[in-house]
Amino acid sequence: MSISESQRKAVAKYNAKAYDEIKVRVKKGSKATIQAHADRKGESLNGFIKRAIDETIQRESGEE
Repeated sequence: MSISESQRKAVAKYNAKAYDEIKVRVKKGSKATIQAHADRKGESLNGFIKRAIDETIQRESGEE
């Protein structure tokens, strides 16, 4: 089932208001490796990246 153009615009408007977007570039082939790891953990690629960032910030925040 496809979504209507007005629904697509509403979702885009909400996302622009509610979220910041970060683009990550990785070397060719790395995306498949990262995706496979996320799949093994039962996570989406985005969820895995967010968790990795959060855990790194938490771990490194005590080192300063």
